[in-house]
Amino acid sequence: MTVHATSSTTAKATPRAPRVMLYSHDTFGLGHLRRSRALAGAITAADPTASALILTGSPVAGRFAFPTRVDHVRLPGVIKRSDGTYASRTMGMSIDETTELRAGLIRSTAEQYDPDILIVDKEPTGFHGELLPTLDMLKSRGRARLVLGLRDVLDEPEVLAAEWDRKGAIAATEGFYDELWVYGLRSIYDPTAGLDLSPTVQARTHWTGYLRRDLGTLGEPPEQPYVLITPGGGGDGAAMVDLVLSAYEREPDLNPRAVLVYGPFLSGDTRAAFETRAEKLNGRVTTVGFESQIETLFAGAQGVVCMGGYNTFCEVLSFDKPAVIVPRTTPRLEQWIRASRAEQLGLITMLDEDRDGMTPETMIRSIRALAQQKPPSAAFPPGLLDGLDYVTNRVANLLSDPAREAAE
Repeated sequence: MTVHATSSTTAKATPRAPRVMLYSHDTFGLGHLRRSRALAGAITAADPTASALILTGSPVAGRFAFPTRVDHVRLPGVIKRSDGTYASRTMGMSIDETTELRAGLIRSTAEQYDPDILIVDKEPTGFHGELLPTLDMLKSRGRARLVLGLRDVLDEPEVLAAEWDRKGAIAATEGFYDELWVYGLRSIYDPTAGLDLSPTVQARTHWTGYLRRDLGTLGEPPEQPYVLITPGGGGDGAAMVDLVLSAYEREPDLNPRAVLVYGPFLSGDTRAAFETRAEKLNGRVTTVGFESQIETLFAGAQGVVCMGGYNTFCEVLSFDKPAVIVPRTTPRLEQWIRASRAEQLGLITMLDEDRDGMTPETMIRSIRALAQQKPPSAAFPPGLLDGLDYVTNRVANLLSDPAREAAE
């Protein structure tokens, strides 16, 4: 009996180091994984005793370096077909079988890792509801605090409301989550507009500011000056890349030269055709397949031509680079909404298909104008890039919550 009493006392005297789990469904692109990676790195840097584990469906997760005390579990991948349905990426299983497998892996990992905080990216119920068993389990245990993290823009309010209703996302948000974090500023855009969230949930919503990108150790950039061309993950970037190459083909005197990063999802015959065109430009456009340390290229660039994804936008702001954003408009208006609002605020310029036309001439003018364009910092509102600091403060508050400690 004495031995048991001593062990209990010792355990209470040396509490377990904090554990944070992040869920990122990642059916397409890099955005969700990169956001989770930035959050995990900031959390573990702020608390040297904490660890973080990212659950991700990204097929390229293994190509990224993760910070100290941050690791990841790769979930079986899924792909979205052109008709909007999903399929297993490689396993030859039905989508229902794949979802059930993923749900089991998520739940068993959460049981074993036993996180103090779970941060869910964008999807309150997970892909096809796969997160619900884990949310039920963690809620019943009563120790983990559950957080839903939303990017600054999700979609048009009416479209989003219908989607959340179809997925049961409102009920899940109301029933499971202790806090909502919006990775942006309400003064710029409210992604929850149009959602029928209760006053209780609205009171638990925190506007963090955008997630600053690491400006730490950087490599040696390419020969300067150059304009960085990045379509993000690249899966939907072919039209933008084609337009940039057409601009350099049309105007032999266009400068500075361009450094084009395809992204890991722009590949196959499309990329091969782009490579052939770039080679004929005699070094005026150089190409990179996938650059996990794209921060170095951002830091050395005179300006940026990019698509309008959340993470790329955060990099433009963090590295304070004049930028032309060419937003996609399908399957969501998310990028267009973000870019148009940022242009209104004077943070970037946008190349809009309806207003400007997607022609080589408009791209030529846009690239040339970058040299005189003001950097985003000339129009920064207060708190714009405070997101990571805000998040680490919220994590510290949640970890010190008396209700959580009582449940241990």
